[in-house]
Amino acid sequence: SILFLFPFFYFKILSIEIFLLIFILIFLISLYLINLYSKRTNTQDSNIIVIDEFIGIFLIFLFYDEIYLYNNFFTIILIFFLFRFFDIIKFFPANLIDKKMLNSLGVILDDIVAAIYTILTLYFINVFIQ
Repeated sequence: SILFLFPFFYFKILSIEIFLLIFILIFLISLYLINLYSKRTNTQDSNIIVIDEFIGIFLIFLFYDEIYLYNNFFTIILIFFLFRFFDIIKFFPANLIDKKMLNSLGVILDDIVAAIYTILTLYFINVFIQ
């Protein structure tokens, strides 16, 4: 999803407002479809569901200009590794969301928390090196 989203944000194909609207639309549609899939398969946060990671990466790219470091390659590598780190470790409140919110919102929110941690980490790195 990083390689798919990067050109859209790098070349500023759409305005940030349109990207935000697309993000909200994808988020809402995903809530419905994850719920539908989970009910039909009687599963919770199946490995087949990957739209939550896409939403997390999309959120990070909404802040790309503020978190950009040195060059695009370095920034994308950091986004990938930091997001995966925060998504796997699930620091508070992602750990509670993952355990307590057993619905489609919980599936997405833990990745949004990982995205927010990634954004904050890169933002603070950016502030201290400039």
